Amino acid sequence: MASLRSLFDPVLDFLDNLGKIVALTARTVLWLFRPPFRFSQVLNAMDFVGVQSIFIVALTGTFSGMVLALQMTHALRAFSAEGRVGGIVSLSLSREVAPVFAAIMVTARAGSAMAAELGNMRVTEQIDAITTMGVSPVQYLLSPRLLACVVMVPLLCVLYTAVGMVGAYVVGVSWMGVDPGVFMQSVKDFTVPKDVFMGVVKSAVFGFIISAIACRHGFYAAGGARGVGRATTNAVVQTCVTILVTNYLLTQALIDVEL
Repeated sequence: MASLRSLFDPVLDFLDNLGKIVALTARTVLWLFRPPFRFSQVLNAMDFVGVQSIFIVALTGTFSGMVLALQMTHALRAFSAEGRVGGIVSLSLSREVAPVFAAIMVTARAGSAMAAELGNMRVTEQIDAITTMGVSPVQYLLSPRLLACVVMVPLLCVLYTAVGMVGAYVVGVSWMGVDPGVFMQSVKDFTVPKDVFMGVVKSAVFGFIISAIACRHGFYAAGGARGVGRATTNAVVQTCVTILVTNYLLTQALIDVEL
């Protein structure tokens, strides 16, 4: 019996975690449409999630575009097709690389901080104090973070794509000798607005996932400092895995819609 129970424990833990995420996220979404509307909390959350992530997202995006251009130029030069580098890099960035990597960077910086902050508030009974004062902790703490992630992660994705293309241009044109006119023309030929739209849609979904998972683990943290650390680690790992799995599902769905 003990061995049978240990076999089903991971499944039960997964279902319990999923149920808590769904239930808490549903409450968080409902509180978005109920007064009082705390605009200052939303703006603070947008600043934390978006503005304070600009540097790390821009830095990552620049070097991602540079390495993509470097690899593509070397690979395509063997076929005398290096003029297509700009289009291939822009398509890769806008559809896949930018939404996924921007979301992972936000997870590493903001998602982990949200889980740790909420977990610390839980173990020090600050969340209980907010409830005692007659304020919904879900509305006060979670709803602004959810809205901020859904709004700011797509903007960071656009930034990632833009700086990535700058990095790709520098490497491809200035360092690898690709003709600048051919580079830009290939970008126009390969990339259309629906490609950017695909990345923005993915980023909005990823922002929702970041907030939902990080807030769940932080809000239900227990066990003192060790529990907060465990909640933060679980939040980051589960969010990154969920983003990668969801990326495949969204890509398949959006491609099917195009067809």
